[in-house]
Amino acid sequence: MLKEKIKNYISKKTEGNNKKNIENLVVFLILLIITIIAINMIWAKQENPEEEENNSYKILANNNDNSNIVENNEYDLQKELEDILSKMDGIGKVDVLITYSQTSTVVPMYSETESSTITEETDSGGGTRKQEASNIDKEVIIDGDNNAITQTVILPKVEGAIVIAEGGGNATTKSNIIQAVSAVTGLATYKVQVFEMQK
Repeated sequence: MLKEKIKNYISKKTEGNNKKNIENLVVFLILLIITIIAINMIWAKQENPEEEENNSYKILANNNDNSNIVENNEYDLQKELEDILSKMDGIGKVDVLITYSQTSTVVPMYSETESSTITEETDSGGGTRKQEASNIDKEVIIDGDNNAITQTVILPKVEGAIVIAEGGGNATTKSNIIQAVSAVTGLATYKVQVFEMQK
């Protein structure tokens, strides 16, 4: 009888310990997973600091009026081509559409501050150790209206052009249009298509 009570007591203790061990193991695994995710996020941020800086510059640059300048430049090229082509002999009224490979990029000006620190340590054995750390801080230069100052505007590459002209049915006129658009945009002649305007 006493042996059975002891066995029951030991088996209950063992079951209780097993449950506690399983609960502890589950908690440990959850904490381990959270720690791994946090470390990965920190490493990902440290590996791409320049990319983050470039993204912030693009956001600042796009928030000011530079985007209007870029759109105007692209629009102006089409308008200028329409104006110049309409003045050429035999072309008449003309509409031009130019396609681009990507959007324009605005590169802001920034100030760069570089600092470095040298730490020298001496251990108990008399050996010395030098550690040098350098840090570069970049800040976008902002004008009085809180807009980023533009260093350069990189216009997109022209990919193709379509020209619709009243005289587009004539082979000589078509050739002249292709040569003119190619000269202005730098496009290969096969990327410039000319069509006759609907009457």
